[in-house]
Amino acid sequence: MSVPVARSHAVTSRSIVQILLSMLCFALVDALAKSVALLYPANEVTFFRMLFGLAPAFIMCLRGRPLRERFKTLDLRAQTLRALTLLVTLALFFAGLPYVPLSIAVAIVYSETLLVLVLAPLLLKEALRGRDAAAAAIGFAGVLLILRPTGDHANWLGPLLLILSAVFGALSIIQIKRFKPSDDSSAAVLYFTLLGTLVSGLSLPFLWRTPTLDALAVLALVGVLASTGQLLMTMAYRDANASALAPYNYTSIVWATLFGYVAWGETIGLVSVAGIALVIGSSIAVALRGKQADGPHV
Repeated sequence: MSVPVARSHAVTSRSIVQILLSMLCFALVDALAKSVALLYPANEVTFFRMLFGLAPAFIMCLRGRPLRERFKTLDLRAQTLRALTLLVTLALFFAGLPYVPLSIAVAIVYSETLLVLVLAPLLLKEALRGRDAAAAAIGFAGVLLILRPTGDHANWLGPLLLILSAVFGALSIIQIKRFKPSDDSSAAVLYFTLLGTLVSGLSLPFLWRTPTLDALAVLALVGVLASTGQLLMTMAYRDANASALAPYNYTSIVWATLFGYVAWGETIGLVSVAGIALVIGSSIAVALRGKQADGPHV
């Protein structure tokens, strides 16, 4: 989703609670999505995540300016490119979930922050600072520790899907940098959800399995929690700088580890824990470095 420009660097207790609740929502989305991704195609999970996310996304746009005015400010070309890359990100993530522990899946996808550093010089002509390059190298070393290549091709499908998800996630983040300052974040979320519902719906004739009522309830909860998490994140970033909140974003990995253990008995070794720590640490370092370099936002 598009994150609004923060008004100050101050981090209030309210913004911290909001970002923590947002991360909990996203972790629940990942866990619930994995439970249905084990039984249903990824495109179908993506479709229902979008469909049931429409109502919360619409509610986000009810406060403030009329919806028509909100959409008039959107750069539809940039928003469409971002929506499509983010839609592919979600579909690949849901496709890779059944193959690896939940915490590992979330950690791999979080490497998108580091991939932005590599892709931005190519796509945005931005300079790659030495410290950022070093942080990215450390983070990618962490990804290798998480994956620990074994040469067993059967074990690479899930990680490959998740790495591709991170690549498209990085592309979606880069696309945010091309948004106009006037773009409304709530309208952008609604536009993404509408377009995502339409595009993923077109794929259903090719891969479809009729869900049970129980599965449909889980899918509905996935959509509602995802949009609720987006709303909470938007509210948090309105009152605090994104880099100041960056360390709290990674609490979702803690939740993912807990949910994975409780639901499926998933455990991870010390090497994987070390790899996750490298990914998180390098990503936070990049965020804090960006805060120092960018100065105050207005």
